[in-house]
Amino acid sequence: MDKLLPWFCLKSVAGIGNHLFKRLIKRFNLPELVFQASAEELAQVEGMSARQVAAIQNFKTPDRVKRELAQVNQKKINITTLADPLYPPLLREIPDPPPYLYVYGNLDGSPKNIAVVGSRNATDYGISTTQRLCADLSTFGITIISGMALGIDTAAHQGALAGRGKTIAVLGSGLDKIYPSENLNLFNRISERGAVISEFALNTAPEAHNFPIRNRIISGMSLGTVVVEATKKSGSLITARLAAEQNREVFAVPGSIQSFKSTGTHTLIKQGAKLVENAQDVLEELTAFVDAPKLIKDQDSNRTTQNLSLLTPEELAVHKVLSPYPEHIDTIVRKTTFEPGKLLSILLQLELNGMVKQLPGKRFALN
Repeated sequence: MDKLLPWFCLKSVAGIGNHLFKRLIKRFNLPELVFQASAEELAQVEGMSARQVAAIQNFKTPDRVKRELAQVNQKKINITTLADPLYPPLLREIPDPPPYLYVYGNLDGSPKNIAVVGSRNATDYGISTTQRLCADLSTFGITIISGMALGIDTAAHQGALAGRGKTIAVLGSGLDKIYPSENLNLFNRISERGAVISEFALNTAPEAHNFPIRNRIISGMSLGTVVVEATKKSGSLITARLAAEQNREVFAVPGSIQSFKSTGTHTLIKQGAKLVENAQDVLEELTAFVDAPKLIKDQDSNRTTQNLSLLTPEELAVHKVLSPYPEHIDTIVRKTTFEPGKLLSILLQLELNGMVKQLPGKRFALN
């Protein structure tokens, strides 16, 4: 009998949710031993009703379980169970961990994970900040956890990959239903440097109610959760709340006070989340797991000062009116004394120096 069959069977027993599954494994160690237990032994487990005891003792393996396992074997998907040493150790500690995870790629059993989540409709500032933060964290051996959604999630995975680090995507669908479809290439890249995982059966569609459920995995696998650009009604705040309930760190990246897309992150900061400007702000809270870098803030400041000293007075004047938030060329013209043609020439030189980036629609921002 396939060693995974008892896990799938116990999960499919009516009335056995994740909380109760964890208590049964804690009592009997393995699912097959649960099925071998007497009614009296089962009844001693907290939360077990007479109906659930009868459901276990009268259980017959349904065809859908056999079909699911056949698909798993055919597609060579890994299954990591609560009894597996590679199961995410921090996730095992939450009250309702998934009994098993579908894994495309490889898990390494490390707890050195940080979740990074945020808006699907992110600004250029949010995306660039997320990419840089995750790339920097990756250089210190931190695995970036996110949900592979568009916007901040995608930027988090991209940043980790750019930093040649590991990243894990947690889906709100089955591994046969990649969502969003635009991230198919990212799906494959993540699997090469980490893993794409899900607790849902392979053919599960990306239905709305799945995403709040999967958020507990994103936060549960991680030492802390960083929220970048979230409105007051953002699903990312659910992940932050779950992180706090799981006794994990909560971080927030500040944005413009004029941007509604940062109202949620600013609320988190007001409630006690640690404000994050760079990787060191996160690493300072993880000293038990990673050696904090030496003064990233000072290094960044010195690097910026050195770069500015190389600018001409005209370039410096333009640099001073720019910010990480993109502005249209007409707005920049009004803020400076330069003619449009001259201004474009200066902006081009700043872009070549790597200090400014041009965005669609003749918009410019600090890089």
